[in-house]
Amino acid sequence: MSDLLLRGGRVLDPSSGRDAVADVLVRDGLVASVGERLAADRVQIIDVAGLVVAPGFIDLHCHLRDPGLTYKESIASGGRAAAAGGFTTICCMPNTDPVIDSRGIVEYVLRTAAAESPVRVLPIGAVTKGQAGKELAELAELAEAGVVAFSDDGRPVATSSLMRHALEYSRITGRPVIDHCEDVTLTGGAPANEGPVAARLGLRGWPAAAETIIIARDLELAALTGGRLHIAHVSTAGGVELIRQAKRSGVPVTAEVTPHHLTLTDAWLLGEGLRWPATGTTSLDRRAPYDTRTKVNPPLRGDADVEAVIAGLADGTIDAIATDHAPHAVVDKLCEYDEAAFGISGFETALGALLALVETGAVSLERIVEALTVGPLRVLGDLDGRVSPGRIAEGCPADLVVFDPAHPWTVDPEHFLSKGKNSPLDGVELPGRVVLTMVAGKVAYRA
Repeated sequence: MSDLLLRGGRVLDPSSGRDAVADVLVRDGLVASVGERLAADRVQIIDVAGLVVAPGFIDLHCHLRDPGLTYKESIASGGRAAAAGGFTTICCMPNTDPVIDSRGIVEYVLRTAAAESPVRVLPIGAVTKGQAGKELAELAELAEAGVVAFSDDGRPVATSSLMRHALEYSRITGRPVIDHCEDVTLTGGAPANEGPVAARLGLRGWPAAAETIIIARDLELAALTGGRLHIAHVSTAGGVELIRQAKRSGVPVTAEVTPHHLTLTDAWLLGEGLRWPATGTTSLDRRAPYDTRTKVNPPLRGDADVEAVIAGLADGTIDAIATDHAPHAVVDKLCEYDEAAFGISGFETALGALLALVETGAVSLERIVEALTVGPLRVLGDLDGRVSPGRIAEGCPADLVVFDPAHPWTVDPEHFLSKGKNSPLDGVELPGRVVLTMVAGKVAYRA
């Protein structure tokens, strides 16, 4: 680990309100000093003039497919891809094989990450045994083993009774319950948003009500129990409004949104009349319809929903941006739309996609960085210093990302570090990219 000085970048630290040109000195894995024209002997100097220096990003929601599905992704490959996206801490969902529902599997993830991942990996434990929705997993034991939250992601917590008990355990353990809000009796595995696009393509529709019904249930139970509720990948206007009203009423709820739900609409399934991002006016060449890389759960929504989640992020109703990085093998997407796997490989395009929103003026850069740093920490809470503090201040771990907000590049998934090449942004020009990622003072990625 070498000491180094990041010279002359725009230091953007939402936790302290700092937004100014400054130097950042890193020694022994920690931020030693932040200020103008710092003097430092026997350190490597990196000129970052014209670039943004921010706290390392924290991803609350990703899928590393390890153990059991490492042909799609591994902790090592996912960690490298995350670093390339500017993430220094990532929280992996439990829908692996076997499921992360026991102390042994938690220990496997932590041990493997420590040995093979360039970024911190924090496991999320299943709410129910095997994610089967029948009985609670040993939540207290999972918390003791090192999980940072509980979720049956990919599936909602199956019943109100289970959700109530899980939220009660969240009070005991200090770990939030992250719910995938989908009434499966309404969706039935539908691959697309219910509306004109699905009707035109002859696809079954996933109604917005399927999300809002479960959000409403969960909010009622959070109010009843006082447990810590976190809503995963909010995608509908109704969902945003329910969360907004619940927060005003003092319900202990937080929420996240993905880059793809902020920037893509269901028009991408048609392959025509596209805009990038959804709020902008840039036209794209016509694409083939039924591109399975657009299939995600919850599905890409219509313009009104996209505008609502952008507004919810801008006004703070939505606390965090999370990638829901869901890598798949080529064969998982090389099939009919109905049969394709849900998910987008999102680590390496997240920042670029979000910078497109900044370009249009839809969301400020400061708010984007806040939602990638301070926001996730607000969700996770105090975890005994195991998580990057999301700050650039003396004595804090040197978890840093340096990015160029004005370095256009064209997405080519074949160059992803992730094993998952499933990105609908293939061929799209993004306005900026990560230049350098540091974890505890060690360079984890450098362009």
